[in-house]
Amino acid sequence: QVQLVESGGGLVQTGDSLRLSCAASGRTLSSRAMGWYRQAPGKDPDVVAGISWNGATTYYADSVKGRFTISRENAKNTVYLQMNNLKPEDTAVYYCAAHRRSYFDIGDYDYRGQGTQVTVSS
Repeated sequence: QVQLVESGGGLVQTGDSLRLSCAASGRTLSSRAMGWYRQAPGKDPDVVAGISWNGATTYYADSVKGRFTISRENAKNTVYLQMNNLKPEDTAVYYCAAHRRSYFDIGDYDYRGQGTQVTVSS
């Protein structure tokens, strides 16, 4: 069994930055791709970013390209999402997910965390 715990969310203003962390326990995830997703109130979850098992390949949704950066530290079983130049439309619950394979494939995960709230005021 895998537990994923996100942290780092909060209330910020437009243009501010946040760094989200996702710590995994229960088993190592170093061989798995990881992803960040978000869900705004009343909407379906959307993919934000993904990273391959070794960090060599990343994926970003068009809405966050150039502003967000996903990274990972396999030795710490942790994945990060650096979010810069935040906008009100980034407001959502952000959760991380452990994917089934070593390379990122949108939505193909079998574990996810509870999420952390990010609120960006205008």
